Amino acid sequence: EVQLQASGGGLVQPGGSLRLSCVASGYRFDDYSIGWFRQAPGKEREGVVCITSNGLTTDVAASVKGRFKASRDNDRNTAYLQMNSLKPEDTAVYYCVRNCWQHGDSISGGEHWAQGTLVTVSS
Repeated sequence: EVQLQASGGGLVQPGGSLRLSCVASGYRFDDYSIGWFRQAPGKEREGVVCITSNGLTTDVAASVKGRFKASRDNDRNTAYLQMNSLKPEDTAVYYCVRNCWQHGDSISGGEHWAQGTLVTVSS
């Protein structure tokens, strides 16, 4: 079965960094893009970035441009989200999803989602 496991979240001070990982199994990893989404408390889920099977990225959330960078290692079936200069408003549960599509200034994800990992940015 298709499975994705997100990890790497935690508590970090403003200005700090975290690197999230998304480990996939049950399918050919390099056939699919990976999307990163987040959902802050009391807010709607927001698309962050979509990375193609070959590692090309499309940033969506204007608030994270220049601070977040997606990457992937197809040999390890793993995608990453490097988050730098973290702000309190980055606090959210972060999800990875198999497959993503850009439309306008937003992205949509496929059917297979990780459970998510909580990132808390607080002093």
